[in-house]
Formats: sequence, structure tokens, C-alpha cells
Amino acid sequence: QVQLVESGGGLVQAGGSLRLSCLVSGRPVSNYNMGWFRQVPGREREFVAGIRGNDGRSYYADSVKGRFTISRDSTKSTVYLQMNSLQSEDTAVYYCNSRIVLRSIFDPRDLPNDYWGQGTQVTVSS
Repeated sequence: QVQLVESGGGLVQAGGSLRLSCLVSGRPVSNYNMGWFRQVPGREREFVAGIRGNDGRSYYADSVKGRFTISRDSTKSTVYLQMNSLQSEDTAVYYCNSRIVLRSIFDPRDLPNDYWGQGTQVTVSS
């Protein structure tokens, strides 16, 4: 059974940093596309960052490029999202996603064979 468990969210002041973690069981993180998405109430879920399973290449939404960094540690079965220079617009629930490599790393929809974590709240106060 595949499970994703996020942690590391919380309340931080604008300009601060947080590191989110996603512990994955049941799937090796290096063999699947791993992504971070976020959602604000009333809005659609959006892509934040992803790391490709076959070659480890990372991708970022324009809004977080240069501030956020995605990484993975296969030995710990964990994917991280380091978030620096946080802004109030980054406030959202952040979700970790595991997806087969043949599917788009950017698609915010729930695709076949996708697995999602329960989400972790990030609140940035201005």
C-alpha cells in the first residue's frame, strides 16, 4: 500500500523559511515523479515543484522559482520542499504527489495511479 505523509507546515512571517517533508512508503521516490502542489480555498490546486523520477530533473512554477527547492533522499524515502523568502501569497495547503513517470509532472488533477498526501497547512503572515 502506498502512503504519503507530509510534515513541516506551520505559521511563519513573511521573508521566513520552512521545509516540508513527504515520507513515502510503498513506492521508491526515485522511480516516480514526485511533486508538490498547493491549494487555497475556492481555487484550483496548482503545481509548485516537481522532480522527475527517471532523471531527477526538477521543475518549478514561475511564482516560486528561485525561492523554493525540491529534493529527494532515496535512502529515507522522503521528498523535501525547501521554501525561502516566503510571501503571503504562498499561504495554502501543500500536498505531496507520487505519479508514474509517463504522466505529466505538472498536472494538478488526480490522475490514474496517483497517490497524494493528506496535506499540510502553510500560513505566511505579512
